[in-house]
Amino acid sequence: MGELGIRKGVTKQGVKPGKATILALGKAFPHQLVMQEYLVDGYFRCTNCDNPELKQKLSKLCRTTTVKTRYVVMSEEILKKYPELVAEGIPTVKQRLEICNEAVTEMAIEASQACIKNWGGLLSDITHLVYVSSSEARLPGGDLYLAKGLGLSPDTQRIMLYFAGCSGGVAGLRIAKDIAENNPGSRVLLATSETTIIGFKPPSADRPYDLVGVALFGDGAGAMIIGSDPILESEKPLFELHTAVQEFLPKTEKIIDGRLTEEGISFKLARELPQIIEDNVEGFCDKLMSVVGFQNKEYNKLFWAVHPGGPAILNHIEKRLDLLPEKLSASRRALMDYGNASSNTIVYVLEYMIEECLKIRRDGRGDPEWGLILAFGPGVTFEGIIARNLCA
Repeated sequence: MGELGIRKGVTKQGVKPGKATILALGKAFPHQLVMQEYLVDGYFRCTNCDNPELKQKLSKLCRTTTVKTRYVVMSEEILKKYPELVAEGIPTVKQRLEICNEAVTEMAIEASQACIKNWGGLLSDITHLVYVSSSEARLPGGDLYLAKGLGLSPDTQRIMLYFAGCSGGVAGLRIAKDIAENNPGSRVLLATSETTIIGFKPPSADRPYDLVGVALFGDGAGAMIIGSDPILESEKPLFELHTAVQEFLPKTEKIIDGRLTEEGISFKLARELPQIIEDNVEGFCDKLMSVVGFQNKEYNKLFWAVHPGGPAILNHIEKRLDLLPEKLSASRRALMDYGNASSNTIVYVLEYMIEECLKIRRDGRGDPEWGLILAFGPGVTFEGIIARNLCA
């Protein structure tokens, strides 16, 4: 696994007492890098499939996703050890979980270590752990194995979020914010880790929607340190988390449908998902913006850190809110470089957001102080946080 992290200098003024801040970010990936242009041939070769029609469909999907590169746990070595993963109708959930449980823990440990290093604090200063994954299932959960792997104190308070899907990263951030603000002096480690092996299947004409996942999703891990009242001599707050909101849309629970079966997880994403998000995003964002005094329609005065569920979702949001093209550039870059990595992806978006902020500052241009951190997941669930960019 490879690891990366970020810690950037920010201004020291304006951190509101008692409000949670993101103090550091980190990420990690499996070693297998997949170039989108080679994915189709490789996928059909390793699954022993020769269906020209399905191959053509996947080729078209790969072009429309805008993804260029992704990291994946799946490898030729894994398929040699578990050839049943590419067979139809064989119970393989046991084998999948053997691979996934180990892989997500390894990636979560590496992302957390990168994050802690960039934060600069001590391991013993971490008081709480929030762990998010839709790629494993076991008892005890991955939160315990992550705490053990990092060497956290046994009295570290842990919470686990299973199967929150693409909204899991922002959901975890909302929970970490609440913990930090209600436990003065606490430092919360939020870790997310995902792999697509749990749902990897050979191509089938009976499951054309599987090809969307093949073309779009990637693996990896992300981590953040969250705490209130940062010690500015040693900690560098990146974003202040002002208000968090969660909302589900009634009668949409089948729009993002996932089932754990004997053959792994099966996902179905309804075609109308981007339109449903477009129809509801404006009211959701207005609710968050009003908390800090923004008027309706002042969307281009904000920064936007949006989980890139896919290009269609980003396009629909941009259209509905009449956003300038650059407003979603961090989300589009994350999608291009890592694919949709489920709960992890918001970490990658925030990294690019900081990078773009610093570039704007170097160029002498003003960048937005306030912005929205958004994600959409099963439910359909909207997660949102109105935040201050402390690089401003």
